Amino acid sequence: MSAQAPILTVTLNPALDLSTAADEVRPELKLRCDKPVADPGGGGINVSRAIKHMGGQSTAMVALGGATGMRIAEMLKSDGLSLVRLTAPGETRQSLAVTDRSTGGQYRFVLPGPEWHKAHVADMTQAIAEGAPSGGWVVVSGSNPPGVPAGFEQMLTVRLKNSGAKLLVDTSGEALRVLAGSSTPVDVLRMDSHEAEDLAGRALPTREDSAGFAAGLVKDGAARSVIVARGADGSVIAGPDGAWHAAAARVKVVSAVGAGDSFVAGFVLAMARDWPVPEALALGAAAASAAVMTPATDLCRAEDVDRFYAERIISKL
Repeated sequence: MSAQAPILTVTLNPALDLSTAADEVRPELKLRCDKPVADPGGGGINVSRAIKHMGGQSTAMVALGGATGMRIAEMLKSDGLSLVRLTAPGETRQSLAVTDRSTGGQYRFVLPGPEWHKAHVADMTQAIAEGAPSGGWVVVSGSNPPGVPAGFEQMLTVRLKNSGAKLLVDTSGEALRVLAGSSTPVDVLRMDSHEAEDLAGRALPTREDSAGFAAGLVKDGAARSVIVARGADGSVIAGPDGAWHAAAARVKVVSAVGAGDSFVAGFVLAMARDWPVPEALALGAAAASAAVMTPATDLCRAEDVDRFYAERIISKL
């Protein structure tokens, strides 16, 4: 196993993900469901789980509260993950996915997490800054809880300056908009094509379009490197090493859930092993391709990641 710099993943808004199925999803009726499957959910948690699948190591810093939070902590420990608990200001949320067997459609109900106040945000920022591994990576992935300001990742960037840790952010919505317009660069900013097009205010049909947009964000000081995920067309990165594309493997998609988190896991694990950026992009793409082959909560399997990485296609743009 190659030497690896430490990785800290941060999950501020975790959820206990319950999934079940019913013969048919219809209003007004009592729907008799299968026994639910419960999984710990949240961007950073998924990144840590996928890193472990790939033979890497990380520490998962997770904000947990109440009985649901305790249940998630037990699950993570039994999965063999290294866990640092932050105290959330209320009960950890749950989410519910119900598959309608008559159509195969899946209905996903995502509840909000507890509301954070200024003092909680300050305590949490302090905890992350203190837990940040010197010379390692901090990954902030997933949605922010209610009450956490959209500029939170920028505040964290400033706090991490002295630690020597690099920051990878994979977020969406208002938090992403604030970061894209910021001149306090995070080390790596990741988004998908829809989010990139939304920010650009135009379609980005080709790899070159995505790379050009990403390079513009780097030039404006939003991030040192920007990754745009293009779904079945793989991912592009623009940064100090130029612009690159890594192809996605051609696979049958079972569930796209967890593909982004698996990508981040592969990319940050390769960076922590000091691989060149194009190879890190390729490992991320391999992990994302492996993830879409498995049911929602399974993430990527190591043997699939290895196979796709061995067949990697990397192009300089």
